[in-house]
Amino acid sequence: MGLGWWRFIGAAIAGILFFHGFCYSETAPNYTFVQEATSAPPTLFYDYIIIGGGTSGCPLGATLSQGASVLVLERGGSPYGNPNITNIGSFAASLSDDSPTSPSQLFVSEDGVFNTRARVLGGGTCLNAGFYTRANTSYMKEVRWDEKLVNQSYEWVEKKVVFEPPMLQWQSAVRDGLLEVGVNPYNGFTYDHLYGTKVGGTTFDRDGHRHTAADLLEYADPKRITVLLHARVERILFRGEGRPRAHGVIFRDALGYEHRASLVRDSRSEIILSAGAIGSPQVLMLSGVGPADHLRAHGIKVVMDQPMVGKGMSDNPMNAIFIPSPSPVEVSLIQVVGIPRFDSYIEAASGSSFGYTWAQAQLTNFGLLSDKNGQTSPKSSANAVETTNTFANATSQGGVILEKIMGPLSTGHLELRNTNPDDNPYVTFNYFKEPEDLQRCVQGMRTILQVINSKAFSNFRYEDIPVQVLINGMLSSPVNLRPRHVNATVSLEQFCIDTVMTIWHYHGGCQVGRVVDWDYKVLGVDALRVIDGSTFNNSPGTNPQATLMMLGR
Repeated sequence: MGLGWWRFIGAAIAGILFFHGFCYSETAPNYTFVQEATSAPPTLFYDYIIIGGGTSGCPLGATLSQGASVLVLERGGSPYGNPNITNIGSFAASLSDDSPTSPSQLFVSEDGVFNTRARVLGGGTCLNAGFYTRANTSYMKEVRWDEKLVNQSYEWVEKKVVFEPPMLQWQSAVRDGLLEVGVNPYNGFTYDHLYGTKVGGTTFDRDGHRHTAADLLEYADPKRITVLLHARVERILFRGEGRPRAHGVIFRDALGYEHRASLVRDSRSEIILSAGAIGSPQVLMLSGVGPADHLRAHGIKVVMDQPMVGKGMSDNPMNAIFIPSPSPVEVSLIQVVGIPRFDSYIEAASGSSFGYTWAQAQLTNFGLLSDKNGQTSPKSSANAVETTNTFANATSQGGVILEKIMGPLSTGHLELRNTNPDDNPYVTFNYFKEPEDLQRCVQGMRTILQVINSKAFSNFRYEDIPVQVLINGMLSSPVNLRPRHVNATVSLEQFCIDTVMTIWHYHGGCQVGRVVDWDYKVLGVDALRVIDGSTFNNSPGTNPQATLMMLGR
């Protein structure tokens, strides 16, 4: 990032560290500054307006509130009091909940792969498998981050929401199996991204309760921040002839009433988009910043012709093998990761909550199809929830070993479906378009099969069930809407293509150097930045949530 911006942030953090002990703070979930948008006046004025109270938006709002007035607009509700979010055993249920007030919004990419957008304060940290690991140092250099400040910001996050996992039998067997098949060295428990096998952090505490980015609002100055829930941003407002300047936003509350939030008249005031890799490019386009012809086709007035908005969309492809166990296994999400030199990450989960891999997959049992707005029908959603829960309970004696590839190199694009901000846009990820991605998947699957056959893992698999049966089982499971090919039973290349799933690490759409500069300012306009995963060219580490929270800080 630019030297001036880093100096400003460094000075701000120094001031925060000095004053924090003297500043009154509030404890989650009892935030007085978190309110329903229906309680907001028609017009509001703030130094900073943050669109999206997610993985980056919450730490960003907390940090900025130490020296300015901040408004955070979150389209979803609160994560607190929702057991599907809080409890590790309800993990699959939170992903399969497609009710109007659900924290997850399902969508099907144009590749025929099920995916989920977060719709809740705390964003994806409320829905994911909880794995916490930092980006590697080479990534920091590539994106021009100040390594010292980055590490301080990671530590700030870790004090609130990160724990060492318990490492019971299943996870230990996977760890030992990875080491047995040569994914060395063993790096123990660490947040650092290192080749070999390691135990990473988790956002689930020892009682199995999830901690999210919303907990980072405990750092906020409650007198200077307002967080509005169920505040659906329709568009950003611009003024000025020649070079446009963002000056406000239009949003609606849960009852449909319109509100306007405006920046105070200060040269430092800004609007910051933190709506995620799907939401941020969508909001930019709805506001008139994007490919001009595409915007005009939807009747949107062009503020800035920016053809790269929505480009460079990527999703790290995930492929997996489900392994039934002859004995019960613990409920665990991601705790161990193998990072081989070919850059395919091996992870595992077990027990009933491992069903995150199948939570969306089972939707096809009832012929789930999106309607014209990219939404799911109520009947299909209800059936999907029932089937997912039944499936997870029936397969509690087992687990899944999965791999995702680094990067990836393959990219796609995002386009508006219509002008309704509630509806999902069209998203194409082009999984395995680049041959190198496919080869990494094949190498990762070979490693998984070796782990399954390892001595260390022998207590958790039936001797009379060969791996070919496990492969065939995945091919017969409705994990996506893609066609199956006969040769997928013997070709790992075709198996990867046919059974690809998401691991919810999608990114791009507002990338640095294309849509925003190295200070994350939107190119061609003033008083507007983007701070979230849409700015990434690659997904950092094995799981991006640590880096997204750090980036917000």
